[in-house]
Amino acid sequence: MFKLSNWKHLRIPFSVYLMPVFFFALALSPNLSGDRLMIVFISLHLFLYPSSNGYNSYFDKDEKSIGGLRNPPKVTKGLYYLSLIFFAISLILGFMVNWQFSSMLLVYSLVSMAYSHPAIRLKKYAYLSWIVAGFFQGCFTFGLAYAGLSDFGWEVFTKSHVLIPGLLTSLMLWGSYPLTQVYQHEEDAKRGDITLSLKLGKKGTFLFSSIWFLVTGICFSWFFLDRNQESGFFGFLLAMLPVVLYFLIWFSFVRKDEDKYTTYTWTMWMNRISGIALNIFFVWYFLENTQVMQVF
Repeated sequence: MFKLSNWKHLRIPFSVYLMPVFFFALALSPNLSGDRLMIVFISLHLFLYPSSNGYNSYFDKDEKSIGGLRNPPKVTKGLYYLSLIFFAISLILGFMVNWQFSSMLLVYSLVSMAYSHPAIRLKKYAYLSWIVAGFFQGCFTFGLAYAGLSDFGWEVFTKSHVLIPGLLTSLMLWGSYPLTQVYQHEEDAKRGDITLSLKLGKKGTFLFSSIWFLVTGICFSWFFLDRNQESGFFGFLLAMLPVVLYFLIWFSFVRKDEDKYTTYTWTMWMNRISGIALNIFFVWYFLENTQVMQVF
């Protein structure tokens, strides 16, 4: 269980690319405290996400590159148990906020387990897996982070001021999710996992994502302007500029030779640029709208 190869499959650094949803929730949460902020952050990014990564890696048994691992080592039974330990720790940390937050972490984990477990394996259903992954990594995670940060419960999912920004994060993920699969067609097809990217084809994946990115940009712009936050509007556009430029350059290469340029390296650079840009923007947005010293 404590072999280095098992810990590599947890892919803890990969959690950086999922942080924008947390920081967006942080920027809008009305009842912050420093203790809850640290507990929610740690439970999500150091335990829940790594648990999900390790659990799904165990059942996928990938032989080629996966998100955050260029050369994934062979999985062992120890990885399965390690992922469950991380899962249990995340739930215990959740209880330190309230039982409802812990139950939200539980629901997220169960859905994540269903993604790769052979008994259900949502991953093999192109559109269902796309909808579920985008919703739970986006809107649901936004809601649970909002609830944990502010010491609320399940009632947050009935509030429009939570659901609307939450759905905005899902829009973004529904656009980027197929791109994360674009270099894995061969291995997914070998296992019988008909992912959305495989169904769309490589160039089709880029066209599909470009439409969703456009919709996402329009909806985020409406969100900030509706709140009379012009600085947020321009800040978001500035943050998205390097992401859009990289995407367009990547797409131009793919149109010339799709097999040569739909690779792990190109995909990971897309993740890095978008993750860094959005993390910077949402941290700035939090600082712009919050009296930080009052939180701590």
